[in-house]
Amino acid sequence: MPGLSLSSRLDGAVGGKTAAAFERAFGMKTVGELLEHYPRRYARRGELTPIASLPLGEPVTIVAEVVSATERRMQNRRGSLLEVIISDGDGRLSLTFFNQSWRLKDLTPGRRGIFSGKVGEYRRQTQLTHPDYSLFDDLEEARAEAEVNAKRPIPIYPATSSVPSPLVQKTIALVLDALGSIDDPLPDDLRTRHGLVSARTALEHIHRPYHDDEIPPAVATLRMQEAFVLQTALLQQRQFVRALSATRRPAAPGGLLERFDAALPFELTPDQQSVGARIAGDLVGDWPMNRLVQGEVGSGKTLVALRAMLQVAESGGQSALIAPTEVLAAQHVRSIAKMLGPQLAPELMPTLLTGQLPAAERRRAALRVASGQARIVVGTHALLSSTTTFADLGFVVVDEQHRFGVDQREALRAKGDSPHTLVLTATPIPRTVAMTVFGDLDVSTIRTMPAGRAGIQTFVAPLAEKPGWFARVWDRVAEEVAQSRQAFVVCAAIDAEKLTSDEVGDEPAADSADTRTRWGVVQVQALLGTLPAFADIRVEILHGKMHADEKDAVMQAFARGDIDVLVATTVIEVGVDVPNASTMVILEADRFGVSQLHQLRGRVGRGGLPGLCLLVTEAAPGTSSRSRVEAVARTLDGFELAEVDLELRGEGDVLGGAQSGVRSSLRLLRVVTDADLIVQARAAAEAVLADDPALVRHPGLAAALERRVGVEERAALAKS
Repeated sequence: MPGLSLSSRLDGAVGGKTAAAFERAFGMKTVGELLEHYPRRYARRGELTPIASLPLGEPVTIVAEVVSATERRMQNRRGSLLEVIISDGDGRLSLTFFNQSWRLKDLTPGRRGIFSGKVGEYRRQTQLTHPDYSLFDDLEEARAEAEVNAKRPIPIYPATSSVPSPLVQKTIALVLDALGSIDDPLPDDLRTRHGLVSARTALEHIHRPYHDDEIPPAVATLRMQEAFVLQTALLQQRQFVRALSATRRPAAPGGLLERFDAALPFELTPDQQSVGARIAGDLVGDWPMNRLVQGEVGSGKTLVALRAMLQVAESGGQSALIAPTEVLAAQHVRSIAKMLGPQLAPELMPTLLTGQLPAAERRRAALRVASGQARIVVGTHALLSSTTTFADLGFVVVDEQHRFGVDQREALRAKGDSPHTLVLTATPIPRTVAMTVFGDLDVSTIRTMPAGRAGIQTFVAPLAEKPGWFARVWDRVAEEVAQSRQAFVVCAAIDAEKLTSDEVGDEPAADSADTRTRWGVVQVQALLGTLPAFADIRVEILHGKMHADEKDAVMQAFARGDIDVLVATTVIEVGVDVPNASTMVILEADRFGVSQLHQLRGRVGRGGLPGLCLLVTEAAPGTSSRSRVEAVARTLDGFELAEVDLELRGEGDVLGGAQSGVRSSLRLLRVVTDADLIVQARAAAEAVLADDPALVRHPGLAAALERRVGVEERAALAKS
């Protein structure tokens, strides 16, 4: 099978049975995907070791001769045991194989070879279990081969029970032997500047290095290739978007936006002004806006988005805001109507459209949307329904982007003609993640907070060392309520006894001694009902399994002050705004990730009242779970916490599974440690595309893009 390419089908290269096993185990279909399955580490065969001095538990390589081979049925389990005795002339060693009778025809007395494995012991006898071996007819040949192989690193691959590491190694070797020439995706000057090797050499040296020194240059080359191809794909996508034509949405003198700004009872923050100006410019540009706005909890991102909606509405265009939960969608509609006031709200008719609206109400809402009467539409996934149509969808706002996959975002955008898109997130994104995940979007940041915020104090209640603090937490909540303030209590589950999760914490306490959830909404409500201090305190619950009307009624009652303490799951994580809520208690805080704890904390301290956040945890000091909780208590800076989160958890979790295709499939690239590399790769990709937009003179890069960013990934990028 000479002349395999990286695009060749795997079944044509290694046979249907093997290819099927690799596809089931790793989702591989091509030679290139197999060769991107890099070793996770390298083992050493060990120096050639005399049998008489074998070190227990160490890998060894022995040149020896087969003395005998016998097979017998096992007494205590099904199957057979093959025992082979080998000798190097001074000592003897036993090799054992389970259920592998076929080896008898190879391992016959007198055959010589090299035997490699880890030294074990059974009944005080040293042995190798299932060792690797190569048999030779000539002893000198065997010894010479052994001397070479003893020094070669052994690649150890990510594996499964059906596709073990040795099978991966042998299959990759088979493919490398048959691989034809490879066009290099990296420009020559980039490789020279960074001291990198060719693409073919990099693959050879990462998969079957002769010595340790060959590995680092191979890894560096493949890491740069990955960063360079990814950044080129993102920059190309930006070019594609800018090739589309968009309906310009200018603001008119004396129009809706100007009237709205004139009625605002406060000044916009400097960041709101600057980001708003960029968005206003985008809306009159030649191509559709594709912008990400990130900002702290409570920094006023919704106001910025609303001002853009008003600008779009002036030309008769509609805006659709999609939110992750019914509670948040309903609150957005109320807050938007309130901000618009009695003059503008009737003109724009903010309309709620969710799946749990009563049928008649939903039909009326859908009619207002389809007719264009509703120029601001807020909803959940119901906006994506094929039955939801718009008269002129000009602007799409995605709130809390990490809750939506690219397919969902595209389904909404497809309801308009190249609408402008604004993505909002209150989860600050480290710069390298933004470049790697959202490299095709323009990124704006709102850091300044509106005036009048009293701030939040955060404390850890470490029950592992101080169990008595649990009672003090509830006393502290009662003290706040006594001052006519309100409190949230957040749990990771609805009912801990039934283990009914709602929107469970995004990182379970894997390093905790007791991983069982102890406090659900049900358990906390029952506990508070027994405390004398809570005898006159009004406690209600809220969770995702409740009907939409019921959830909305509870939130409105809490907002009115008819409820003192709301015991909830993370359904209140984003967007819920109750200025009188001063206290946030998060039970089993170690079950949540850094960004989620920061989001939850942002629900308090939103008015003039000082906020108090109590992070209750039983995680032991020094564990990663405890480190997350303590990191949140140390700072209110969400951008600093985003970096901490990235370091603690790695980009796999931070990027999340919602980012489809190319972006969530990093192989060697690590956004934590490869920040400088990503910056260099982006600059190089910009230079190449500026000089050769169609990549006519860069066939290796074009081919790599085609493989790495195939049809599905290209569609996913286009949807984001």
